[in-house]
Amino acid sequence: MIILDGETLDLKKFIAVARDKDKVEIDKKAIDRVNKAHRLVEKYVKNNRVIYGINTGFGKLSDVRIKVDELSDLQRNLLMSHACGTGDLFPNDVVRGMLVLRINALVKGYSGIRIEVLEKLLEFLNSDIIPVVYSQGSLGASGDLVPLAHMALPLLGEGEVIYKHKRQPSSTGLKAAGIEPLKRLEAKEGLALINGTQAMVSVGALALYDAIKTFKHSLIGATMSFEALRGICDVFDERIHKARPHKGQMRVAKMMQYTIKDSNNVSHQGDDHIQDAYSLRCIPQVHGATLDAITHALEKIEIEMNSATDNPLLFTKEGDVLSAGNFHGQPVAMVFDYLAIAIHELANISERRIERQVNTDINKMFPPFLTKYKGRNSGFMIVQYVAASLVSENKILAHPASVDSIPSSGNKEDHVSMGTIAARKLHQIVKHTRKVIALEMFTSAQALDFQGLNQCGLLSRKAYDVIRKKVPFIEEDTMMQPYMDYVESCLIDDKINDDELEAMVWKNG
Repeated sequence: MIILDGETLDLKKFIAVARDKDKVEIDKKAIDRVNKAHRLVEKYVKNNRVIYGINTGFGKLSDVRIKVDELSDLQRNLLMSHACGTGDLFPNDVVRGMLVLRINALVKGYSGIRIEVLEKLLEFLNSDIIPVVYSQGSLGASGDLVPLAHMALPLLGEGEVIYKHKRQPSSTGLKAAGIEPLKRLEAKEGLALINGTQAMVSVGALALYDAIKTFKHSLIGATMSFEALRGICDVFDERIHKARPHKGQMRVAKMMQYTIKDSNNVSHQGDDHIQDAYSLRCIPQVHGATLDAITHALEKIEIEMNSATDNPLLFTKEGDVLSAGNFHGQPVAMVFDYLAIAIHELANISERRIERQVNTDINKMFPPFLTKYKGRNSGFMIVQYVAASLVSENKILAHPASVDSIPSSGNKEDHVSMGTIAARKLHQIVKHTRKVIALEMFTSAQALDFQGLNQCGLLSRKAYDVIRKKVPFIEEDTMMQPYMDYVESCLIDDKINDDELEAMVWKNG
């Protein structure tokens, strides 16, 4: 059971709810905060005080005063009018992530929403009722208005849901689940439901979790290549990295010392050659820079997970209400762009290691394209093509979304973050990178057969054995795609893993 208190949600707990479907509760102290803020809203309405989002229009229409008997309609109309999503649907884990993040933001007690509304969100989450939410339409400022409106509409029995794998009208799905929709929304509640960064953070947090796993696998893939190419292990000497003490670089050097520690396939400076190419020699520097980016991203995303991103915010102790811009996605939009570039670099350097193994003019030790019978067989020639294609596509996707802005709402919202686009691009880059790492492992397994398995380190041998369960040594040309897919599935399911390496990756963030 995950307890939501607005303060302690972290990435692993988020994944437990979004993907593993752990049940969720609201912290009892948080319930008290929520009730105090709602009573403050009721006081403002009773005193007829003019406050944005409570008794005014929205955005450009914020100067329009709304009558007391129209406040409920105002909030319902907000959800209806803002549900303008387009494109593909967000996957279920993204929408579950949006639900848990929105609840966690609202239980901080700055929004003025009734506890009954949060309990209904909780009921959706724990019953696995998934609102139908479209992936496109958010500008990433004023919050993720469009996707969050689609997320919130089913609370009123409007819109659509996915229940028991079936897409259906919300009214039908809720009836099947035995859940009553809310009869109405009260002052500020519609705004409280859609003013926030929860769509971009959900997509980005899921991508970050997958990126951490892909980073770990990139070290295993790099180790297999390093052994296949008889890399010079002196480059992981601790003294080198203390001389340039970037944390990620030092940590990766230590991890690589661990992954090759029992290998006889590696060499020392001067044994066969003096220096390796950068894709081997600079693993600590390149992978380490990515690890630093991951650590930074994790810190920022976990801050955002536990933030109040509503507008206006209510401060119950002072009895104040302040209108500002915590809904603006820039703090995480830039992080998603930065992380996308960092994860892409894992694919970029991985493809170069693939090329070194298939190109006999470079490696001087393997037959062309790792095939015994050159000429009539192309071997792993096109495996490298595929990796190059994915890397090239990543370079286009890595263009930062957060540098763009288009004014909206009659130029009232004149700078936006495009954070949800940044998160979606990050998700795609992580998928492509995982595929490239799988191709590196697929290629390295073939190269290690030529090199000699008896000399392999334990970690490379463990990865090799998992791959060889379904992927044979490729002696004659065959259809590669099923084998490529199998290796990628092993990464998705984390079958190629090592507990100690896992702990080293997660340590200190």
